[in-house]
Amino acid sequence: MTSVQPRVIVSAHSPDSDDAFMFYGLATKKVRSARVTFRHVLEDIETLNRKAKDGLYDLSAISYHAYPYVADKYVLMASGSSIGDGYGPMVIATKPMEPEEIKGKRIAVPGLLTSAYLACKLFQPDFEPVVTPFDKITDAVREHTVDAGLIIHEAQLTFDREGFHRIVDLGRWFKNTYELPLPLGGNVLLRSLDADVQSECCRLMRESIQYALDNHDEALAYAMQFARDMDPRLAEKFVGMYVNHYTLDAGDVVPKAAQKLLDLGFEAGLIDRRVEVEFVR
Repeated sequence: MTSVQPRVIVSAHSPDSDDAFMFYGLATKKVRSARVTFRHVLEDIETLNRKAKDGLYDLSAISYHAYPYVADKYVLMASGSSIGDGYGPMVIATKPMEPEEIKGKRIAVPGLLTSAYLACKLFQPDFEPVVTPFDKITDAVREHTVDAGLIIHEAQLTFDREGFHRIVDLGRWFKNTYELPLPLGGNVLLRSLDADVQSECCRLMRESIQYALDNHDEALAYAMQFARDMDPRLAEKFVGMYVNHYTLDAGDVVPKAAQKLLDLGFEAGLIDRRVEVEFVR
């Protein structure tokens, strides 16, 4: 009797500590399946957003902002979302400023398909975006090549000790305005995959996240190698912010919040098509 070889799933995600933490069980084969096996590709989120337009990977992390442009090829996974519940990307500057003062300013942004950029444009439509690698944004603000910076990832925890001032926390603004958490990143699967393969991928993703949560110290130690020389306590705090119960299972709240974010983007003319978010489990 010939044994059936497992289906190889090319899984692309960012090397950020929260992604590394949630993929720990899969990347180290602590969580495995006889039906599918994973080959991991690490790339920054804006690169993943662009490549998802071409359906390059079987499974990919993307920004929620990118979903309308890839929804013809991909469906969202119920596990693996990074959600800011009352906190999120921030606009910072070298001097105190009122939120309305960012109007007309040059703001360094981490990419035009990031959810952070979409949220910032919803908050203040009138500013000049300057696309900058996310880990160079604080440098650009410090060097005054821009007036302010839109920070994501670990800079949210270190900006004040580096002498910057928070102008607005977009996750807090979104929660206060719409009573919903701010959806930032998610995982998607190719629609062309068989339904049973999609289901198995979803099960394994959920188990990988649960394994990391249950084996927190070892998963965090693994994630630390991707944390850009970050203090372990800060990395732990950052992972705790973005790997939570919404990450394990989107439930009803994340789809509702994602639909709201994308509808707002469409109504504001920031997204050129309306889509219905669709999740698989």
